[in-house]
Amino acid sequence: MAGMTSLDSLSLAWRTVRANKLRTSITVAIIAFGIMALIGIITAIEAMNQSLKESFSSMGTNAFNIRYKNSRVRMGGGRGSDVAKSVRGQKEKKSNLDKPIRKEDAEFFKKTYSFPNAFVSIYRRGPGGQEIHYQDKKTNPQITIMGGDENYLAVSGYTLIQGRNLNEQDLQSGRNICILGNAVAVTLFGDKPERCLDKVIRVSGAPYRVVGLLKAKGSSAMMRQDDVIVTTYNNIRKYGNASNSYLMGVMVSNVKDIDPAAGQATAVFRSIRKLMPTETDNFVIEKSDKFAEMFIGFLGSITGSAGAIGLITLIGAAIGLMNIMLVAVNERTKEVGLIKAIGGKSKNVRQQFLYESVIISLLGAFFGILLGVGVGNIFAAFLKTGFIIPWGWVITGIVICTAVGLGAGIYPAMKAAKLNPINALRYE
Repeated sequence: MAGMTSLDSLSLAWRTVRANKLRTSITVAIIAFGIMALIGIITAIEAMNQSLKESFSSMGTNAFNIRYKNSRVRMGGGRGSDVAKSVRGQKEKKSNLDKPIRKEDAEFFKKTYSFPNAFVSIYRRGPGGQEIHYQDKKTNPQITIMGGDENYLAVSGYTLIQGRNLNEQDLQSGRNICILGNAVAVTLFGDKPERCLDKVIRVSGAPYRVVGLLKAKGSSAMMRQDDVIVTTYNNIRKYGNASNSYLMGVMVSNVKDIDPAAGQATAVFRSIRKLMPTETDNFVIEKSDKFAEMFIGFLGSITGSAGAIGLITLIGAAIGLMNIMLVAVNERTKEVGLIKAIGGKSKNVRQQFLYESVIISLLGAFFGILLGVGVGNIFAAFLKTGFIIPWGWVITGIVICTAVGLGAGIYPAMKAAKLNPINALRYE
């Protein structure tokens, strides 16, 4: 019987909510806007996060590189300037300080470095300012030749859109094959850059067969990443004006793994460089995740603000709901007296008012979540990140609205339940 009574209270509450359309819809709207603000901003932020991670991983965010430490302090600060800051009490190993990273060192590092889900690329910067020729077409003299291995494209954030990657035979033989950067292919082959495959271009007068084409990365003020041709690091050795030191890039599966992976890389490479425990590193680990961390941290603080905005709106909605429920108690004093007079208990009255309050809150949550996810995904569509539903926050929204309904309904419900049936029936 008790279960039936609860069901009766619930259906009575639902009928009352439907009967007072204007009052219900205003309260539902207040709650819905609070939840919409919360879910909408969170959805938009998740879309921005996703977009940022994608664009940064296309710059090789979850990667770092190892280069040798030269005795000249590089201009522009950055990590290069820590050359001068040797740790007090530790000594620089002079014989190693200006010692470039040899091919053997790099290859031994690649073989022995074993961080989980990480892979190593060995590469070497070839001559810059090159002019590339194909038949009667030529590029501006601003093309850089990079020598890499099979992992170079992934670690450097390049994507192959046509053709194949460098392979073991290319590497061992050092043969004249190359992968073209997008800007080079467009300059030489016009609006159909994919025609470059299997063509022979001339680099510094030497013929190179094109085996692949890279997706455009876009150029920033600092680097023209599409003005590049990629061959193997063994091929680069032919050029006298190539960099005299090899570099290593390490890519991990997650940005969070960068620091432990860099720590392990430091330990492995110190032993390869034969450094004593008292000597400082004579190489530099450069990470490219600083910007990503900065932006994602910034978005985290916006998430907090969004939560605060949504919460303030919901507190306002809760006060409004409580006010409306108190008005409803006064309006329906006679009805409460009647329920009690025909044997309804205080518990049933209390339940009915609580149910009403929770129903209104959950209706608000439902519309707020729909609107919020809709608004947030309009933003996601602009960023081309695909449809996003922040399930954690959706569930949080429902829980918060249930709590708001209960919180706003408890006092009016207690007030209604305490009414004396005789006085209530006489109430005008």
